[in-house]
Amino acid sequence: MRVTLLVGCWLLFFFSATTNAQGYRPEKVSKKAAQLYEKAYEKAATGNNKEAIDLLQQATDADENYADAWIALAKLQAESKNYSYGLICYRRALSIDVEYFKPFLLSYAIALAGTGDFNKALEITNRYIDQYKPTGKTLEAALLRKKNFEFAVQQEKLAAAANEKTVFSPKNLGATVNSKMSEYLPSQTIDGKQLYFTRRVDTYNEDFFTSSGSKTGSWETSSAVKGSLNTPQSEGAMMISQDGEWLVFTGCYRADSYGGCDLYISYRTPAGWSAAINLGANVNSDQWESQPCLSPDKQELYFASRRLGGYGGSDLYVCKRQENGTWSAPVNLGPSVNSPSDEQCPFIHADNQTLYFTSSYWPGYGDDDIFFVRKLGDGSWSQPTNLGYPINTIDREGTLFITADGKTALYAAERKDSYGLLDLYSFELKEKNRPYPTRYVQGKVTDKKTGKGVEATLELTDLSTRQIITKVKTDSSGQYLLTLPSGRDYAFTVNQRGYLFNSDQYFLKNGVADSAAQKNIVLQPIEKNAAIVLKNIFFETNRFELNPTSQTELDKLVTLLLENPTIKIEIGGHTDNVGKAADNLALSDHRAKAVVDYLLAKKIDSARLSSTGYGMTQPVADNSTAEGRAQNRRTEMKITGL
Repeated sequence: MRVTLLVGCWLLFFFSATTNAQGYRPEKVSKKAAQLYEKAYEKAATGNNKEAIDLLQQATDADENYADAWIALAKLQAESKNYSYGLICYRRALSIDVEYFKPFLLSYAIALAGTGDFNKALEITNRYIDQYKPTGKTLEAALLRKKNFEFAVQQEKLAAAANEKTVFSPKNLGATVNSKMSEYLPSQTIDGKQLYFTRRVDTYNEDFFTSSGSKTGSWETSSAVKGSLNTPQSEGAMMISQDGEWLVFTGCYRADSYGGCDLYISYRTPAGWSAAINLGANVNSDQWESQPCLSPDKQELYFASRRLGGYGGSDLYVCKRQENGTWSAPVNLGPSVNSPSDEQCPFIHADNQTLYFTSSYWPGYGDDDIFFVRKLGDGSWSQPTNLGYPINTIDREGTLFITADGKTALYAAERKDSYGLLDLYSFELKEKNRPYPTRYVQGKVTDKKTGKGVEATLELTDLSTRQIITKVKTDSSGQYLLTLPSGRDYAFTVNQRGYLFNSDQYFLKNGVADSAAQKNIVLQPIEKNAAIVLKNIFFETNRFELNPTSQTELDKLVTLLLENPTIKIEIGGHTDNVGKAADNLALSDHRAKAVVDYLLAKKIDSARLSSTGYGMTQPVADNSTAEGRAQNRRTEMKITGL
């Protein structure tokens, strides 16, 4: 509550007390208590709530039946989010004179909701509306609170019906991260080894800090990021890319800004972080832009903006990275996310499908709540889901950062065990609010002949829908990082002109591996006798009809032949040693021909294609193990002519 509103409420005590009071008469309180109350009023009017609280406590000690002092004390406690103590004060005032207390029933209800007692809060709010009969803006405020409390009560009933247990035990990240100043807006690299956050270093200046994970599982002593990023100006609303190479943030009122607050980017260099670069007029407008967040593949940039043409207030937008490295014009996320009110603090998880944000519009507990939506198959978003109590409360909530496993969330809060003001905490998300658990694979793409890094494109494609989930490029040295959300089976392909593509698969439909994977990829230059295994060509056991999930790989092969119109290829079929040799030879021959038939149907010249079945005659692994037999059952492509 703002000081001006608080002062207004205190004036109401003075000017309405005589007409409303019956048992309680303010003019009868002790002179000492009244003087202390006056001094508290003066302190609160200048924003010194701590001294005002102390004076009000002295006033209630001087006259324990001083209802106005108890109510003012309760309001200041509520402003400090100390709702439990506020309730004690409200109940003491209520016990002095029920009739006098009627104008303050809504404030009492809000304090009840602040402690999570939404049923009682709803009951008191209804009593306030029925008995006090507010009008105008006061009635509007009461009806809004009633709506919030009804939502909260309904959520409690749903949780009880589902036998959900609410466990919320935030853990302070410790003194190596937190300080007597405020720390907020945390983010991590996908491996969880590096933490980045904003610290308010003085009244007007914010800087970026970082901490490394230690072998004991705690965080090492934090320090300001190295390089040219931190300046005497404020750097805020920061997010590190999942690979730790880019950092996007908000800078306000800079010489190169297009509006009040713009979005900037900094790059990791051997000397530290580069000086900030404005993301340009395609991204920024003459209005407010803030709270940027990069998708895990760094191909999309989400942010909040008050630019014209939105649905109202602050909306969420996304820009897409173009082939030349620039960003597209922003696209509004649409009415399933944005509303006539404010949507802010976007966070896209490593799964690249689950987006968290705050909103003051969608059904919730009060003020700004945290919601999430999921990206649908057509690229649109699901309807928002409220994360529920106690993550969401009657107060304004901020952004969350959720680790790759989908279980742990980081956020900023001011709690009893804080070292200063806002501290960074972690807690475990309810399962129903989690994104898809996500592993990652990283490595280097190199040329088979030279061993040098290759700039290539990597694609992760859903085998069942053939939808490209992620598309990333290596850096100039061939390094890459790719996220792998659980819940789907994927084809993984690496492409670059002048090379045969490389393919692999990740079967994650029924779960996700616990550890990260290191995968270095070697690309073969296009030359005679170069060969690859087509790892995403699938057949049913002992059959040669192509499985529909093979289409992604087959279409990659079509593209290769179209881009290189002179090459000729052989498709080779291979089996393990289970069964009769003659049967295996026939099966492998039919399978190779099935691939050629697909290529012919795509208008590839038959003179460029041949097929051979090798049966079990060319094993590449030991047939005595299931893994070895699986490797031997394969389809290969070899260049036979240029």
